[in-house]
Amino acid sequence: MKLSLRHRRFARCAAAVSATALVLSACGGGSEEADAADGDFGDVTLQLSWVKNAEFAGEFFADAEGYYADAGFGAVTMNPGPGAIETLVASGEADFGLSNAIATAQLVAEEDAPIKIVGTKFQKNPFTILSMADGGNIATPQDLVGKRIGVQAGGNETLFDALLEVNGIDPADVTKVPVEYDPSPLVDGEVDGFLAYLTNESITVQFDGHEVTNLPFADNGLPFVAESLIVNERTLEESPEMVKAFLEAEIRGWQDALADPDEAARLAVEEYGADLDLSMDKELEQANVQAGLILTPDVESNGLFTISDQLIEENLATLAAADIEIEADDLFDLTLLTELLEEKPELAELPEGVEVPTS
Repeated sequence: MKLSLRHRRFARCAAAVSATALVLSACGGGSEEADAADGDFGDVTLQLSWVKNAEFAGEFFADAEGYYADAGFGAVTMNPGPGAIETLVASGEADFGLSNAIATAQLVAEEDAPIKIVGTKFQKNPFTILSMADGGNIATPQDLVGKRIGVQAGGNETLFDALLEVNGIDPADVTKVPVEYDPSPLVDGEVDGFLAYLTNESITVQFDGHEVTNLPFADNGLPFVAESLIVNERTLEESPEMVKAFLEAEIRGWQDALADPDEAARLAVEEYGADLDLSMDKELEQANVQAGLILTPDVESNGLFTISDQLIEENLATLAAADIEIEADDLFDLTLLTELLEEKPELAELPEGVEVPTS
């Protein structure tokens, strides 16, 4: 079973913070001259949160179908992760980044990083406690009691502790087992549950022939947005039209990705991730699973990338449970997205045939 590095997305943040703290206040986005009168925004860099798989199908469509070019951009360089996404955007080394509310808020709260979330792909985060259906079978928070749970060091420990807290579970009633990022300890029966991703390890274990049970964090007291577009505050102030143009291209790309998961998988396997030896079946399953994280009743009403006021409040509550104190205005700035959807209301519509999952 292949080693997964997905969970290093949270752990990496603390290690990168100190190295960039001295430059954050002095550095801005790399495109402060980008709002040219003719709409030519030039070349930009997008820091991805993971390798080039189906998780970024919307970005692949935006590039392949010319939506970035139509919006006024030259080359859009997609740098694969994992990496210090938030610090790269804060220091101006990347124009845009794809992060999440936890990692972004941590850097803002601890180091006053000049970055904001301007929209989000995933309304629901993909974190889960993965278990074997014929083993731990952890379907509710109370099923954690008395179990051995594999948890990776760093930010994942903070998240797991928050999961216990919001569900009123005494940490002494759960055995936390240090693990790496390969779910083999779960498959081998060394642990009853494993902190994982719905879009990664859960699918991998299933494709290895096992029936699994998931306990999604988003549905069990810890909702927070993920795969969120982050931008440097200086870019927001000096190049708002560029940010709006990028958001437009992203939305159009994701409209296509949701409407055609087969092509989303193909773009990942045969083109953008061609050097990764990806599985077409796994990437197609990922495209379908992540649609359930993207499509919600709020998105159906308000459009892709939007974040409702209620969801923002839920995010703040999750952050508080993880001991991250921050105000909404210090983390989110949806002004430009709101303006864009008012100017081009067709962007708020879901593609024909795309429906919000009922469960």
